[in-house]
Amino acid sequence: MSASAATPWRPNAVQEVVGLWGLGFLGIIIAFLLFGGSGIPKLVATVGFLYLPLIPMRWRGEDYRDYGLSPRTWREDVRLFLIMSAVVFPLFFGAFALWAEVLQLLPPELARMLAPFRGGAHFTPRLPPRFGEWVVDQLFVVALPEEFFYRGYMQARLRDAWPHGRRFLGVRLGPAFWLTALLFALGHLAIFQVWRLAVFFPALLFGWMRERTNSVVGAALFHAACNLFVRFLEVSFFGV
Repeated sequence: MSASAATPWRPNAVQEVVGLWGLGFLGIIIAFLLFGGSGIPKLVATVGFLYLPLIPMRWRGEDYRDYGLSPRTWREDVRLFLIMSAVVFPLFFGAFALWAEVLQLLPPELARMLAPFRGGAHFTPRLPPRFGEWVVDQLFVVALPEEFFYRGYMQARLRDAWPHGRRFLGVRLGPAFWLTALLFALGHLAIFQVWRLAVFFPALLFGWMRERTNSVVGAALFHAACNLFVRFLEVSFFGV
């Protein structure tokens, strides 16, 4: 038997990542088309993000800890999460307030494409209903699975293919970093909302945090906090 016949074919790092991303993306689209605005598409996404990478991981004898899902650096993760929140959230509040004013000046059709809310923007601080459930949902159903799949698994595997890059604030950022952020943004188009492409920008912060601590825990905390903060601002400015 020849060596080629004895050795099963395995995709390279880029083929593996893009293939699994495409499979997950397709699954979310199908779930959204079949079940609309129910919780099924989110469930499909969560399961896919957590379990699709297990297929190639088993080929290599790896587990979740090899891709940053581990509490071993939790102190550094929490410290970085607090620093990022203290720096980013005040800046984002100002940007959101400005955007809320600009949105009212845009043609209605363009505004509908760029944002999910309508009406006058008047800031009145308030939490969304069932906020405690939102916290659990955003951390364990949304942020942690997404961070494991994108920053944990995908960014690490693409780095195997493209290890080079320029150093920025203590970490090396190369093609793997940028492609991960791009695929993360494109993945949010699975439910056909163009404004979701804006997640490309926070994805850069999540990716940098992952490289800084070699863990996804801090990025997941910050990811969940960002989603919750945006929801707080939407309710406080637009009452939605």
